[in-house]
Amino acid sequence: MKLQMHSIRFDADQKLLDFVQKKADKLDKFFDRIIDGEVFMRLDKDDNMENKIVEIKLNIPKNQLFAKEKAKSFEEATDLALEALKKQIIRHKDKIMAH
Repeated sequence: MKLQMHSIRFDADQKLLDFVQKKADKLDKFFDRIIDGEVFMRLDKDDNMENKIVEIKLNIPKNQLFAKEKAKSFEEATDLALEALKKQIIRHKDKIMAH
């Protein structure tokens, strides 16, 4: 799956980008018609430790899925966002199959 990566208020290293891509590619197991996606990684100006925000937007035929998560690390936020997207994909797929 083709993902556009955007890092806001910091420069993401290649290791982080590869991690996000590898994890997102696993969504193809649940739904093989994902067109593409966008990932926004942002550092929040928060005082607490949970200041890493990951937003993922996936384009699928006739629809768009979105998840936004905040955590202590970008890896953790990515895992949480992808888990939310996985649930959305399964729900969407069930809807399609019901028709």
